[in-house]
Amino acid sequence: MEDFVKHHLKRQLRRIVTERPYQIIAGSAAALVLAAGAGTVATAGDDAPVQENTAAVADLGAARLGEQPASRSEARIAVPQASPSVSATAGASPSASPSAKVTADPDTTPKAKPKPPSSKSLDYDYQAQINYFYCGPAAVRNALSAAGIERSQDALAGPLGTTEMGTNSAEDTTRVLNQQVKGNPYRTRMIPGSATPAQMDRLQADVVEAISNGRGVVANVAGTATDTNGGWHSFPGGHYVAVVGYKDDGRTVRIADSADPSLPSYWVTTIDLAHWIASRGYSA
Repeated sequence: MEDFVKHHLKRQLRRIVTERPYQIIAGSAAALVLAAGAGTVATAGDDAPVQENTAAVADLGAARLGEQPASRSEARIAVPQASPSVSATAGASPSASPSAKVTADPDTTPKAKPKPPSSKSLDYDYQAQINYFYCGPAAVRNALSAAGIERSQDALAGPLGTTEMGTNSAEDTTRVLNQQVKGNPYRTRMIPGSATPAQMDRLQADVVEAISNGRGVVANVAGTATDTNGGWHSFPGGHYVAVVGYKDDGRTVRIADSADPSLPSYWVTTIDLAHWIASRGYSA
């Protein structure tokens, strides 16, 4: 019986040594239990050797226990600590940088132009024409004065090509007006025949735009027109006048007429002015 117990214990110890660390404690405990059981069985034969072997096994188990790590229930998994710099960087938002600047997209929506006033008259310096064929230079001179530009009629007559036959057309007045003001804002509008409703509307819009921007209009007229007071104005051979104001959203315009210093200005409807310009043109 003693040989059987020794043989059995040696097999158990060899198995315990070759087991994984966390199984050594359980194996040692099992070996002790088996040794204790074997000792109990052997008491009928030879008690002392069995007790001696049991104690040796217990000492070996105790020694093994002292060398082994904690059991599974006591095991801990080491979790690496993130470095402060990595954590701070990972948690920080790119926009949190002090140097970062938030810029709004520029507003690219087209701005609506302000509506022009329903009426406006320019502050101009009136001058009557100094001879019968200087109506062109006088009209250009009066229109320029509304923009604060002072020129003599003689100084304008040469560039306009004015002769005793008068000034040729609205193309000349447009050209000279643009020579005197910045930006070449003036354009020539011709009404070659009877004025159409579209041409009347165009004249109204042109007058409002020019005068709203501080520019007088020069019109080349021919024939007869009646002002809003019933006055009659006739120039069968042609004439030049300046337009220096409007009211009622441009439906009525103020005429600065150099022909008669006793009546320097009067009002006519835009429709009547369009008919008066027919076969000629205007600079606006």
